[in-house]
Amino acid sequence: MTTQGKTNMIIMGAAGRDFHDFNVFWKADPTVNVVAFTANQIPDIDDRVYPAQLCGPRYPHGIPIHPEAELESLIDTHRVRLVALAYSDLPHEYVMNQACRIQAAGADFRLLAADVTMIEADKPVIAICATRTGCGKSQTTRRVAQILKKLGKKVAVLRHPMPYGDLTKQICQHYRELADLDRHHCTIEEREEYEPHIRAGNVVFAGIDYREILTRAQEQADVILWDGGNNDTPFIKPDLYIVVTDPHRPGHELRYYPGEINARLAHLVIINKVDTANERDVKTVEANIRRINPKAAILKANSPCTAQNEDLIRGKRVLVIEDGPTLTHGEMRFGAAHVVATRCGAGEIVDPRPYAQGSIREVFEKYDHLTDVLPAMGYGKQQMADIEATIARVPCDVVLVGTPIDLGRLLTIKQPHTRVRYELDELDPEILPRAVERVVR
Repeated sequence: MTTQGKTNMIIMGAAGRDFHDFNVFWKADPTVNVVAFTANQIPDIDDRVYPAQLCGPRYPHGIPIHPEAELESLIDTHRVRLVALAYSDLPHEYVMNQACRIQAAGADFRLLAADVTMIEADKPVIAICATRTGCGKSQTTRRVAQILKKLGKKVAVLRHPMPYGDLTKQICQHYRELADLDRHHCTIEEREEYEPHIRAGNVVFAGIDYREILTRAQEQADVILWDGGNNDTPFIKPDLYIVVTDPHRPGHELRYYPGEINARLAHLVIINKVDTANERDVKTVEANIRRINPKAAILKANSPCTAQNEDLIRGKRVLVIEDGPTLTHGEMRFGAAHVVATRCGAGEIVDPRPYAQGSIREVFEKYDHLTDVLPAMGYGKQQMADIEATIARVPCDVVLVGTPIDLGRLLTIKQPHTRVRYELDELDPEILPRAVERVVR
């Protein structure tokens, strides 16, 4: 149906790409009327309103955000004729399932091309994206930032959005010191992305309005470094497009949206974690990349994992905590902490499922591929309380934390605990610096 000559539409999202696509594309389209966003993947991001101050004069009351499960009802109630999907890390089959679902309900289905939502920058831009969440974008971004600093460049890191709180306060955020994380009431997921950059001396920008964010970042930096989320495409048009792949999930570079787009657009593809992957799987990823993007340079890299205190682990009962998104919608069964626990001879890696509390129990029910790892879920105060309570109940001698942040600063962990660190270790140490140097010089 049309409203005053406009087509009623819905944007399907997960509090990130959906808002960006609206800001830079749909808001200015006079032919459409966005009646709702739908939300998925992230808990407690529905039943909100996208604020009027971000919507412009055509949406004076803002735009409501509903659970994705209500999609058919929304299409019927609002006589919607167009639905655009705008979130990431989705199996291709799932994307087409949603297309069929939407078309069966009477609406058209659309995916925006990657380039129409990329903002042009005045400064050089290097983007680090991936084919799946958990491939190693953050460690790659830290490595690129290190290279840029050696070249004497001021760097601003633009992080893919994670606006899970009060949207009116998250329009344009700036992180320079750890106290800023508390000031912005950051979740565990936000801290996992921002804190390592801050500790490395990088200035981080994030939020909702990336035109404003880019403007502010360019005032302070010589180079913009896009640190992507999940396997999404960049919001800022890159001069160097780096894409990280994971041979622990061979073939996923061809089977997940929009990660395959990243693989096809990349200037440089990094095959990460080759030190812990099967050689056959490394070759599979390399062959797939060469087939769909023969112009891309390929760099193989190790991802060495070390614990701060490995003596705590040997022969002990160990609770392994890993990055939440990597284990959940990233579909990994293990992460860096599990690798270290196995290598250091843990006597037992304790299954946390019988001890899960509250929302953590629901996480295990939803992601039933998980067994002997605890995902560090913390999208809000209640979930952080639930994971703290879960950790307290697990009968273990030591807690091994594989998240990029010090969970001990946020949660009370009664058991002895130690952290795992991991960085990018390129097999050819010249390829990445040369690629970066070509862009900035």
